This record gives sequence, structure tokens and C-alpha cells, in this order.
Amino acid sequence: MKNILFIISLCFISCSKDRTLQKISSIENPNIVLIFMDDLGYGDIMQFGSINYETPHINKLAKEGMLFTNFYSVQAVCSASRAALLTGSYPNRMGISGALMPYSTTGLNENEITIAELLKEKGYATSIFGKWHLGFQEKFLPLNHGFDTFLGLPYSNDMWPVDFDGNQISDSSDWRKKSYPQLPLIENFNKIDEIRTLEDQAKLTTLLTERSVEFINNNKDNPFFLYVPHPMPHVPIAVSNKFKGKSPQGLYGDLMMEIDWSVGEIVKALKQNNLEENTLVIFTSDNGPWLNFGNHAGSTGGLREGKGTSFEGGQRVPTIMKWPKVISAGSISNNIAATIDVFPTIANIVSSELPKHKIDGVDISSILEGRRDSNPRDHLYYYYGKNNLEAVRKDNWKLVFPHESRSYKNVLPKNDGHPGPYSKFTAEYALYNLRRDPGEEYNVKELYPEIVKELEDLAEIARNDLGDDLNNRIGNNLREPGTIE
Repeated sequence: MKNILFIISLCFISCSKDRTLQKISSIENPNIVLIFMDDLGYGDIMQFGSINYETPHINKLAKEGMLFTNFYSVQAVCSASRAALLTGSYPNRMGISGALMPYSTTGLNENEITIAELLKEKGYATSIFGKWHLGFQEKFLPLNHGFDTFLGLPYSNDMWPVDFDGNQISDSSDWRKKSYPQLPLIENFNKIDEIRTLEDQAKLTTLLTERSVEFINNNKDNPFFLYVPHPMPHVPIAVSNKFKGKSPQGLYGDLMMEIDWSVGEIVKALKQNNLEENTLVIFTSDNGPWLNFGNHAGSTGGLREGKGTSFEGGQRVPTIMKWPKVISAGSISNNIAATIDVFPTIANIVSSELPKHKIDGVDISSILEGRRDSNPRDHLYYYYGKNNLEAVRKDNWKLVFPHESRSYKNVLPKNDGHPGPYSKFTAEYALYNLRRDPGEEYNVKELYPEIVKELEDLAEIARNDLGDDLNNRIGNNLREPGTIE
């Protein structure tokens, strides 16, 4: 892995253009584009080993920006990861866990401050085109959380009364999905259509991309925040006719080529409007791949387990940031960073004060500026479920606490949109050196008792602050989700 990254680094350096970079403090009101994938694995971009499909636009984004090798979603599931990204706080601090169901009565609390609200105070135009999944009732929708416009899905694209082959469920074989309403397509507060078939799903990437480009064109004369949380490659996956059958890898590869096209269209719109130099583009994912879907799932690139786990394959995600005025082309960051760091970083970029309530993210502006001695985040907490502290990382060391976990091992996945089973196991108390062992295979806790003690002390800080249901510890600084009375 180290040798591969070294080769990539040499290639990037040789391809880099000379330019005079600026300090963030000297730049006023850059545009922000945040592309947030759903279930995209660490190994799903070419820089980390994807094969049998081409992603030239994502490759170019990395070549002209910064590739992050140790970037994390702080919880490996839909709603929790989105709450964290938009607010800069661990989702369990806000009472958001798991994936909110279509009949859930909770959502993002109105007292939480989102990136969109932060930027709106600075005069930014703000839009979201894609999946929301932080509450579908009107009080929870994006326009009540700082966005000017919204077009997309209120929750995941598999939350519909349709079976794995795209047919309406007419019996009780899946009673839960049978009770779901038709999947709505929402514009602002109103349902404007329903997603009833896989053919309807196949139109989504193009629709969201076209609206994103239109938003850029319409706001070229004022600063803007464009948030594009793609509903896929979360299953069910579907692609437009222009990409169907284009990849040797099948439908998943076709979809990745269409996602790459989408990235290219957005960057092209920035360039055509002379906005590319002063726009921060962030490309990342909400969690790792849903591996039991076989050929409709992505790759962890050799990391352990996947979505729904606190192992590296569940939470370490492919991430690229490009900002030509600030970020050195072809650069690589091996620093630990996370989705919760996006909020405070943007706050610093636009000279905005942070909210008075606790923010868990840290400002990673110094990493973007290429300061080699900078290390704003040296540790990370791996929470899962309602409030389970399952692991903690500091520098290259990760301490895993005993916990019940799903696993994709020892069971066969299914293919073509059908899910295979999970297995279950109890994770052992283990210390891993992620520099030498990113697959978390070798428990070395007996060799490094002093490291174990250091990480245990760090975990105790988390338990006193956020709590830990695994140890019946209640946190001291928790907030509540919004509720429907």
C-alpha cells in the first residue's frame, strides 16, 4: 500500500502545474461544492484500486487537488453520517442514529446549525440536489435547515414498496417494505413525482446533475453552496441508457461511470463560468459498501468489513478536495480527518463563528494549505448504534472494544440487486497498527500495553462526554433530535 501511494505521489508531482497558492485568510467567500456519495467504498476510485471502469473526471479531480488516505465518516450508516457532515458533531451527540425510516417521527433538531445555515448568514445561495434523510416531515426538510432550494429524495432509494427485481410487492413476503409509501421526489416542500420503477431510478443521476449545473449557472455572480448527496451507489442501482452496458464490471461499473460524468459536468460548469479557481470541491462518501449485495456493491480496497460496522471498511471513505487557489495539485494527505471536520473548516474559510454548542470537528484548513507539520486531528472515536463506543484511533493505532457486530465474512453475498445474509460475531478486545495492518488482522495488544493504556484513557474522555451504552455510561453533553408532536 505504501509503495502504491508513493508511485501515485510521484505521478501526481510530475503532473502538477506550477501556480502561486494563496492563504485561506486572504480569500473572501469562495464557492463550496460538496458531493456526497452513498455507500461508495474506499476501493471504488481508481487511486485506491478500482478496476474495469474508467473515472477520468474523478481522476482529474485528484490530480488537480488533494487525495485523503485516512478520511472517515464518523458513523457507517445513512442518517447518522449526514447529520455529522452537515453539523460538525458526532451524530450520537444529537440523538441521531441509524437510518431514519419513512414513518419515523424524528429528524434533525431545529436548534442544530448546518453548513447551509452558516453560509446563508454570509450571503451564500444554498441548494441541495439529492438525498436528504434527516427527517421527511416539513419541519425537518432542507428549507428549514438553511437551504434555498431542494430537489431529491427524503430518504434512501430502497425505502419503497418494490421488491429486489423492481416489482410492486403484492404479498406479505416483505411486510416492512409493503407498508412503505411510494418513494416521493420532492421539490422544496412539495411532492412533484413518485419513483415507482427502476427506470425512474435510472433518471435520478442525470436529473440531479442537470439541476446542479443550472444552479451554478444561475449563481455565477454571487457565492454559493451546492450540496449534491447522490442517492447511489446505494442499492437499488440504476443507470441511464447513455451508460448502460459501458463497463466490463457490469451495472456497478456503469453507475460509477455515470457518477464520474456527473462530477465532470459540475466541474465543467464551474470552469465555463470562470469559477473553478475559487471553488472548493469536496468529494466523499457517507460510509463504506453494502457488501452482501455482491456485484451491486462496491469495494473496500482491502479494508476490513463494510457498511454498518466500525471497522475500517465501514468508516474509512475515499475523499478528494480541490481548490486551485489554495490546494497544491496532486497532493496527498495521510492525516486523520473526518466528515465532522468539514463544518468548522468551512466556518474558518468564510470567517464565521462556530455555534455555542459543542462542535466535535476540527478545522483542517492547515492541511488544505499544505502545512506539513500540521496535525489538527490526532484521534477519532468510532461510535455505532444509539451510543456505542466501539473503537478509538490515535495516530496509527486503533483500539477496538468488545462489541456485537454484523459481518460480511463466512457468508456468500447475492447478486443483481438481491441481498445476501449477514453473519454476526463478537469483536475481540484488540489493538491494531493501521499503518502496517489496515485490514485489522493482527491483534498486537500484548506487545504494546502502553499504547492500550493511552487509548483507554482517550476512550474514557469520550465516555464522560458522549457516553457509551456498551458500558452503561451516560454522556454529559448530549442533545436531542427534533420530534413531531
